[in-house]
Amino acid sequence: MKKATSGSRGSAMKTAGAPKTVDDYLAAVPEPAHSALQKLRATIRSVVPAETEEGLSYGMPAFKYKGPLVAYAAFKAHCSLFPMSGSALEAFEGLKPFRTSKGTLQFTVEKPIPAALVKKLVKARVAQNELKKKR
Repeated sequence: MKKATSGSRGSAMKTAGAPKTVDDYLAAVPEPAHSALQKLRATIRSVVPAETEEGLSYGMPAFKYKGPLVAYAAFKAHCSLFPMSGSALEAFEGLKPFRTSKGTLQFTVEKPIPAALVKKLVKARVAQNELKKKR
């Protein structure tokens, strides 16, 4: 997996400076959100193609594969997974326990998104991007 860098500050971070890498971003997120995001990152990494790039987008950790794939971030009262496509969430079951809005799946550290659901979402986004690039 390739790494890219860029971005700005997230709202749940401990430091005032803008992170330059995903590791910088995560290092500035306080516990327990830090551990929740580390688990989410590992789950995403486990299913993305090897040529996927990881970096910051809009100041949040993000993955790119044939275009924007998914991003995630910590906020004061919740964490979010951004499938980077509003239509990505429409087709999924199992989202009821989570707050959703256009392109955002919010969760708390007490009730994280199950790894199986994250994997399905990410695989669906990979498939969407592959299909889009074939057109």
